Amino acid sequence: MKPNTAGLAAVLAIASVAFAEPGAAQANRAGRDFDAEIEAALRSAKEAAGFEHLGTLNRICLLPASGGENTNDNVPRYVTDPSAAPPRESWYADPARVFDNLYFVGGSEHSSWALVTDEGIIIIDTIYPYNSEELVVGGLRRLGLDPADIRYVIISHAHGDHIGGAEMLQQRYGARVVMGAADWDLVERYPNRYRSMAPRRDIVGVDGMEITLGNTTVTLWETPGHTPGTLSYTFTTYEGGRPVNVVYSGGTAFNFVNNTPDPGVRNFQTYMDSQRHLAEQAARTGATVLLSNHSEFDNAVDKNLMLAGWRALSAMGAAAGPHPYVNGAESVERYFQVMQGCARAAQLGLERRLMM
Repeated sequence: MKPNTAGLAAVLAIASVAFAEPGAAQANRAGRDFDAEIEAALRSAKEAAGFEHLGTLNRICLLPASGGENTNDNVPRYVTDPSAAPPRESWYADPARVFDNLYFVGGSEHSSWALVTDEGIIIIDTIYPYNSEELVVGGLRRLGLDPADIRYVIISHAHGDHIGGAEMLQQRYGARVVMGAADWDLVERYPNRYRSMAPRRDIVGVDGMEITLGNTTVTLWETPGHTPGTLSYTFTTYEGGRPVNVVYSGGTAFNFVNNTPDPGVRNFQTYMDSQRHLAEQAARTGATVLLSNHSEFDNAVDKNLMLAGWRALSAMGAAAGPHPYVNGAESVERYFQVMQGCARAAQLGLERRLMM
């Protein structure tokens, strides 16, 4: 699918300025045209974006996060003072049945998913501590599911908007919690930062590990970059009894030290290697659905709104088109191309600084 050329040309032009460095002409001393290399990387991301991945393109090509390591160990204000939490209207979204056994129980920006098996529920990510009760627990109940059936909680990475409800689900329902080793270490290193959200150390997820519950298996893939212990997943769900293969991207934004060549160049390489690794798993499993833990990357909330109309048309035998979440294997592949192109452009900007 071809992107909106006028809109994306503007994105490319702005992003080219964003990645430019003072004195860039000096880089020619190294015999390289960094401006051309950066533009080529950005263009590859732009061309891969199509219409369906514009949110990802804009977020990481146009507005790449830039900063140093977060060593803060302060208790979040919304923990010490619940009245400081954002208002409900800023984060609430209705739960939804997305596929036969996959349910959205997230918010307007941050996602949580319930994968229902014949032996219980697997929860993927848990939002913030201040809204996981309503979104995850309440969402399950609104969908006719019992939170007491939660058996596993799989956390993509240890940020408050994804790990926030893990402690509660572990303590209340005895759920097993899965997270990458480096992120378990992160939680233990900063006990104040993770107060009221840090589960007891439990299952350490490793590359290729299978979490099986009843008739369903989620395969974990180590994709460090966004955090050192980020996990991503592949699994099969069903629509109308037919299998649908899913890839879940566990971390997207450049939330790592990236404002200096050392270790920024190396960190971007880790990030790009992870995206290639996950893209390979998506291709190997024939994934036609891309899920994320942020709606800006997979458009989950908008797609949920489309589902009711799609199901109504399908029930009448009308031409409803493809399921709103099923974009196809080619679209999934392009998602990872966007991520790699944006990361390579940012990495090139740091490499140029080394040459100056």
